[in-house]
Amino acid sequence: MATGGNAVADVHSNTGSSNKTLLKSQALYQYVLDTTVLPNEPECMRELRLLTDNHERRRMATPPDEAQLLRMLIKLTGAKNTIEVGVFTGYSLLATALALPDDGRVVAIDVNRESYELGRPCFEKGGVAHKVDFREGAALDRLDELLADERNHGRFDFAFVDADKPNYVRYHEQLLRLARVGGAIVYDNTLWAGTVALPPEAPLSDHDRRTSAAIRDLNARLAADERVEVCQLTVADGVTICRRVV
Repeated sequence: MATGGNAVADVHSNTGSSNKTLLKSQALYQYVLDTTVLPNEPECMRELRLLTDNHERRRMATPPDEAQLLRMLIKLTGAKNTIEVGVFTGYSLLATALALPDDGRVVAIDVNRESYELGRPCFEKGGVAHKVDFREGAALDRLDELLADERNHGRFDFAFVDADKPNYVRYHEQLLRLARVGGAIVYDNTLWAGTVALPPEAPLSDHDRRTSAAIRDLNARLAADERVEVCQLTVADGVTICRRVV
């Protein structure tokens, strides 16, 4: 709540795939999309993006420039076994599946399979549905199930996390055991619309205040974590890349 009791809207209440950016110039962001992102967007991803834009929770979707970054990272690292925590309709998951080799696999975890099923026809159209191992349920539980099999320790090349922010710190500990040395763990929304840099008295909704605090805690922990090398990017709503070094 703002001072005086006036309600403050959530910072992402009006975002969609065309404006989820920290850039101050919407014209510049549109230039990036029109020049290097959307012309190279696969048709199956375009269909899923437009479908998701009509969803009432479209603010949860990964924007196309970030999805392009994920595809590039997976190809650059030669990733074959990956994890995605938080799926929604699957736009970022589809980007991952398209970037993986034909025998690659992504374990996709979300509490709601219904949203994923909305996007599944786009995976079929893209010829990558066979790469997705969807596991419904709480991510902490599904990751613990993976950890219960010692063969999964250090098995995964890449992980992308876009889920409940207060649990990011706990996911980090689990994923560090699942990722191989040299593997990457990528966290989304790590600048939370810039609120991480606002003074304590700044007017924010209760949700944004709690989430921003959780993200600031994560960022501080990652910066001090000697098990990873960290790179903070200002793409989309903030993307942090962690490379496991030990």
